Amino acid sequence: MSAFHAESAVRPEPDKVLQDIADYVHNYKIDSPLAFETARLCLIDTIGCGLEALRFPACANLLGPVVEGTVVPNGTKVPGTNFQLDPIRGAFNIGTQIRWLDYNDCFLAAEWGHPSDNLGAILAVADHLARKGEPLTVHEVLEGMIKAHEIQGGLALLNSFNRVGLDHVVLVKVASTAVVSKLIGLDRAQTIDAISHAWADGQSLRTYRHAPNTGSRKSWAAGDACSRAVNLAYLVKRGEKGMPSVLTAKTWGFYDVLFKGKPFEFQMPFGSYIMENVLFKISYPAEFHAQTAVEAACILHKKLKELGKSSDDIKSIRIRTQEAAMRIINKKGPLDNFADRDHDINYMVAYPLIYGNLTSESYTDEAAKDPRIDELRAKITCVEDQRFSVEYHEPSKRSIGNALLVELKDGTVLDEVEIEYPVGHKRRRAEGTPLLFQKFERHIAPHFSQERQEKILNTVNDANFSKLPVDQFTNLFVKSS
Repeated sequence: MSAFHAESAVRPEPDKVLQDIADYVHNYKIDSPLAFETARLCLIDTIGCGLEALRFPACANLLGPVVEGTVVPNGTKVPGTNFQLDPIRGAFNIGTQIRWLDYNDCFLAAEWGHPSDNLGAILAVADHLARKGEPLTVHEVLEGMIKAHEIQGGLALLNSFNRVGLDHVVLVKVASTAVVSKLIGLDRAQTIDAISHAWADGQSLRTYRHAPNTGSRKSWAAGDACSRAVNLAYLVKRGEKGMPSVLTAKTWGFYDVLFKGKPFEFQMPFGSYIMENVLFKISYPAEFHAQTAVEAACILHKKLKELGKSSDDIKSIRIRTQEAAMRIINKKGPLDNFADRDHDINYMVAYPLIYGNLTSESYTDEAAKDPRIDELRAKITCVEDQRFSVEYHEPSKRSIGNALLVELKDGTVLDEVEIEYPVGHKRRRAEGTPLLFQKFERHIAPHFSQERQEKILNTVNDANFSKLPVDQFTNLFVKSS
């Protein structure tokens, strides 16, 4: 006969990471004017990106209620549509449209991601609560965005989830769950419970969005993460208990099952660093590791024209880039769809070398039919520049460097074009802010009358914008009948 020790049924203290996130959400006061101003820019840019995505049928077809025609009293309004949905489905809709074009903000570290993805959950819940009569204003949305950015980015600074096969949207789910928990009135202990469920649900977001030879990226993954976050928070509000050792439990915990036994590392306490240093995609709808490469390609296109040459005269192209770009956006062979093309640095360089620009339409099947694109892709070689890789992670720089060297068929070698910081970087914020508003104006123009556009612009630029009730803000973007 054999004897075994019985497993203890005593609930342990919650993991420290869960407690730290909950304490930050409930107790930390955001007092950074820079963070709030950046959050304002981020809010309008993110809404604009979602509106732009609606022009693409593949995105629009995913939106709306699960059962056609369903309208939820006091439901979430989805920008650019007439949909009024429960906040869980609303979070999926808003999160999906935000992320569809890969044109919203970005933060790059050991893990990369798009912190504004969290707005799908935050805005859906805040709008629903405001329509129920709760006194929520845009200020609460901005504060929620700052904290969600900080949680997602703080976890990403030193911890690489993609290296263990986890998509970065698991961090969207965790950050959104934490912030939404406070919005719907959960206390600290309940927030810890909700966050624990977000980590326990990590396996469901082990996706293949960036892996080679696995088909299309799941472009609605952020919407999925947002809807899961809202659902988890409401489940806890109904009394669902959490799993306090979800990260550290031996054998069964997140660290042992999904993170190769390693605990998370943190570079700094939670504050407002991530929002203050977030990267905006302003000039091009391109995966962020390629932003400076695209800018360099546009410069070289102009140089070719000045020389009376074109992309047809190119013999070879060398791209010096960072390790992260080498690993996730350096692709060879056929690209099947929009999502594949906007995640290939070779495509994103070849297109502007031919045309002199890169827009959302540049990734469509029709645009990709041009045989010159793949011919030019085949002439491109990517190499890692160690300095770019190091300065990519350096907190005081966070550069995203790329350099292009073009050799022509006649033997001419053009001067290499090197760019370390894209227009959307904090170091180019003064240059980028007017362009960010131009981007927003372009994105609202196809959807609203001139009168409505002027009202939207006047509202977001008003000194009292943050005091506006959330439902009045979202009403600005409801589709006209």
